Parts: sequence; structure tokens; C-alpha cells
Amino acid sequence: MNKNERFVVTINREVGSGGRTVGRKLAGMLCVKYWDKAVIDGLTHKFGLTPERIEEIKAKKKSWWNDINTYYHTLVNSADLPMEAEVKLDNATMFETEKRILQNLAANESCVVAGRTGFMVFREWPNHLNVFIQASMEHRVRRIMRRQNVSEQEARDIIAKMDATREAYIKKYEDTSRYDTRNYQLVITMDDLSEEDAAEIILDYINLTSKTK
Repeated sequence: MNKNERFVVTINREVGSGGRTVGRKLAGMLCVKYWDKAVIDGLTHKFGLTPERIEEIKAKKKSWWNDINTYYHTLVNSADLPMEAEVKLDNATMFETEKRILQNLAANESCVVAGRTGFMVFREWPNHLNVFIQASMEHRVRRIMRRQNVSEQEARDIIAKMDATREAYIKKYEDTSRYDTRNYQLVITMDDLSEEDAAEIILDYINLTSKTK
């Protein structure tokens, strides 16, 4: 990946691995925007977005990116995400909506995307890096117990449910597995690393590969 041109870094992660925090820290180091489920859902509700609506906004309103950009800062700096339009979408429409949103955002400026099937959405993107963040079950259980204040069994139940849901979602739209390392250029195991360490590793990888471009 060439960091001197517009780029996208996608962070796919196992629940409890700390991948979302890694993504936020990396975005800060790179001085680019960070997108995840909360922000994308906020945009969907705020603007009443569907794939068709996205194209309408772009066609009719030249300032659409300024509106999105302004609202982004409202979302990331707000404890309570404001939802001004209720949008109920089926899974297929939601997948296409998220794909359109992310690709339009990435077309305007470099960014880090956590989750949201980013490794699939940007698979053919000209300048991207796909990263997978994983951890041992023990690490994931401890982290969820600590962060969500739940018992060990409750943590294991959360992990089992989320792992199954995310894998099923991927397989519904693509003939691949989120655990297939061929989908990524970089795989990081978090057991002996802090989120800061992991972000630094990704940044070092980016700097290294940028030198070869």
C-alpha cells in the first residue's frame, strides 16, 4: 500500500480482540478518518440512506460530501448518536448501502474502516491494506469480562454468538470465510500486544511497503 496516495486500511477482527481500538489508534497515527458500525449506522439513520438515496444525494446536491463530513464530526464527538430518521432495511439492502457509503467515503479521502465487511468491500480497491486482528479465546474472554462486566460463561456466550453471526454474514454475500488469511495482507495476534503495539505494527508495515512503491 502506498500511503502517499489515497488509501483504505480495513480492520477485520474477532470480538474481544481489541481490533476496534487498534483501528481508532491507527487512524489517529495516520491522521485520517475512522469508520465503524456506529458511525455508518448513524449516517444511515441521519440521511435516510438506501443505495438509491445515496446516488440521488450525489446527483442533486454537490455539497453532499460536506454534509457527510460535518455530520461525521458530530457523531464521533457525541456520547449519544443522534438518529433523526428511522430507516428499516433488510440485510441485503443494508449490505449494499454500507458498501456504497464506504466506497463513496473512501473515494474522497483516505480512511481506516473497522468491520463492516471492509475486506470484501475494498478487495478490488487500487490502494488498500486488509488487516485481521485475532486473539486466543482466553484473551478474548478476559477482555470481554473486563469491558462488559460479565461472567466468564456470559463472555464465552457473547463470543460464540458474534463469531457465528459474523461468519454467516460473510458467507451469505461472498464465497469465503473471514478466517481465510488469504483475504488479508497482515494478520496480528493480540495476546502479547497492547492496542498501541498493534497499531504501531500496522504503521510499520505501511511505511515498509510504501517504500517499495
